[in-house]
Amino acid sequence: MKFQFLLPTKVVMEPGLRERTGEHLRELGLARVLIVTDAGVKAAGLLTGIYASLDASGIAFEEISDVKANPRSEDINRTAQALRGRGIDGLLAIGGGSAMDAAKALSVLLTHDGRIEDYEGSFKLTHGVLPIVAIPTTAGTGSEVTCFSVITDTARHFKMNLLDYRIGPVLALLDSNITATLPPSIAAATGMDALTHAIEAYTCRVSNPISDGLALHAIRLISQHLKAAVQEPDNLEAREQMLVASLIAGMAFGNADVGSVHCISEAIGGMYDTPHGVGNAIFLPFVFGHNIDADLLRHAQVAYALGIDPSLAPASAAQAAVEYLFQMSKALGIPRFADVKGVREEDFLTIADKSKKNFSDPSNAKAMTVETYHAIIVAAYRFAG
Repeated sequence: MKFQFLLPTKVVMEPGLRERTGEHLRELGLARVLIVTDAGVKAAGLLTGIYASLDASGIAFEEISDVKANPRSEDINRTAQALRGRGIDGLLAIGGGSAMDAAKALSVLLTHDGRIEDYEGSFKLTHGVLPIVAIPTTAGTGSEVTCFSVITDTARHFKMNLLDYRIGPVLALLDSNITATLPPSIAAATGMDALTHAIEAYTCRVSNPISDGLALHAIRLISQHLKAAVQEPDNLEAREQMLVASLIAGMAFGNADVGSVHCISEAIGGMYDTPHGVGNAIFLPFVFGHNIDADLLRHAQVAYALGIDPSLAPASAAQAAVEYLFQMSKALGIPRFADVKGVREEDFLTIADKSKKNFSDPSNAKAMTVETYHAIIVAAYRFAG
């Protein structure tokens, strides 16, 4: 057996923690930070206490509050160009995966020359980057503990991946109160994103014993708490548990990988700007079902972690999990693929081709072809629900 496991991020979780953000930044020796967030987070008033904390600790800051749902390369490049030489010594990412992806990309361009497209792929950095502190406002991406950044190359309409251990946040501050204002639709999409992370981390070809344990625990937590977190917005216990589950799932796939669900979701996200969690939720049951015969026992273990009857034989349990995933998406209000804005059948071969070219395609439990991807995409489009 041979594997590595790395967690470069210190994790601190406590209700109301964001009100002490400045203290934590000061402990890191930061004096002037760039806040990276989105308009929704700002409008929800989630930054007010953070501003006060930064002021109280003498931390100067600049702010970008217009990060898009799928961060674009042209925006990243333009922003970095404007901010170079401004004395920024760290980044504070506040939001979901998009804010964190954008912060990771900006940390690269504020310390390296060129455009973000120059750093697509694995380990293209030549030296260190500015430290990142992440405060997640959703329970889904796990980006606060991963070393990936996903940015849409606007020229190619393609979601490109940057991987380097140096872009992992040095500190993640989890405020269990912060998801209290999260709209149910976003709680559903991000929760299904976390579930996809956990399932693919466990079933992919590059899992390891530590990521396996984390992934299975995340699956159990999500199966127990996601519906309540979405359908009972005042259920703070459920939302807190989802924040923990998202974190753990991020630790799992950050040290293993994901698979073909993400390959397809990122392809449609690059083309149609589809929310990432929605794309994952749509394709998870189709890819899971397709992959079962590649590793029946692992897929059965996922089923048991989801709460499928443990007395069922592995093959029956794994098939029951497929139906469970369909029903969960339906119960949470996830749209069908045919109802996603902008989807056109004439794009399906292009989506399949982009899926095959994705960074994580080789990690899928079962070897995929463009034709296989196309068949899954067509099946999802024709699915009546």
